[in-house]
Amino acid sequence: MDVLGILIPVSLFLGAVGLGAFWWMLKKGQFDDPDGDANRILRDDYDDQPKS
Repeated sequence: MDVLGILIPVSLFLGAVGLGAFWWMLKKGQFDDPDGDANRILRDDYDDQPKS
């Protein structure tokens, strides 16, 4: 039972760190364009390059 006195605060601390990291990424705009990368990979941009 003494282990729970250590594990509970450690898990709460790690959860708070994860939540803080999520909020920080949200404020930095990390999740602003979730569909952009998925659609960008399907585009064929090779038509803009000159043919050799």
